Amino acid sequence: MRKSSPDLIVLHEHPEWQKPLFAALERRGVAFEPFDVTRAAFGNAEAPRARLYFNQASPSAYVRGNTRAVPLALAYMRTLERLGARVLNGADVFALELSKSVQATLLTTLGIDTPRSFTFNDPAALHAYARQITWPAVLKPDQGGSGARIQVVESIAQVEEIFRRDPSVWLPDNLFLLQEYLPHDPEQGIVRLEFLGGKLLYAMRVKTHGRFNLCPSPVCNPDDGSGICELPAPQAVDAPPVEFFPYPEVPAEAVETATRIVRAARLDVGGIEYLETPDGRRVFYDINANSNLRPSVASAFGFDPFERVVDFLVAQLRA
Repeated sequence: MRKSSPDLIVLHEHPEWQKPLFAALERRGVAFEPFDVTRAAFGNAEAPRARLYFNQASPSAYVRGNTRAVPLALAYMRTLERLGARVLNGADVFALELSKSVQATLLTTLGIDTPRSFTFNDPAALHAYARQITWPAVLKPDQGGSGARIQVVESIAQVEEIFRRDPSVWLPDNLFLLQEYLPHDPEQGIVRLEFLGGKLLYAMRVKTHGRFNLCPSPVCNPDDGSGICELPAPQAVDAPPVEFFPYPEVPAEAVETATRIVRAARLDVGGIEYLETPDGRRVFYDINANSNLRPSVASAFGFDPFERVVDFLVAQLRA
């Protein structure tokens, strides 16, 4: 539904991801308007057009050829907030999602177990930390998303060779992390906790089968067949598909820790990921502001997740 002055504007760059949310908004009669940040412009002195904005932009936009979407979304949200608009998952939250380095620092300052990380813009600079790095390690971009450019490496020399062989790996942000590699039981997988309005919506276990693209959207990882999202390389492309399972028995301590992260990050909607190591560590490693909900998992808990999001948005509009 659209009108000249909508109540809600949704910033996004992946229309397929947004279809369930837009359908739920239309069913509920919410006056909303999509704002596609992939090819957009805004006036820096324009008054906000809506009472509420909801950011659904994703750091992984560049994987889909939408590299310029992220800087525009961030600039637009900063402008809107300067002009007095309320933006859910706004500029500060989005900036946190864009930086795995800052996420690692936040988790460390909260006293939460997180992988030891080294941030660099030149592999040769890692030699200064050679005695502190344990191998294998995980090489990942500061601006992550959909598992793009993540790989396991065995030495600084291998890291140097990766960037020497293909300098385009640096794009789009020219910043990387070398992170502690943490083994986990493949039968248990990792855990993702979805939050809405500061409260747990549902928890699920995710069996990765060696893949890094763990996007919960059925568009990217359907229950059967191949997704339409681009598969970032390198990855175990011959492995079974990623599997998602409801996890109603998630430990209360894990939920409490994740809730602390959500509050510290000021997430309105988002997902927190952790894994459990064979030696008993519960390690939190990822903060997602763009939360692609999985209807099949939520249905096991007895609800439609997008209807819950609309409930939250309507409540914010009334407030």
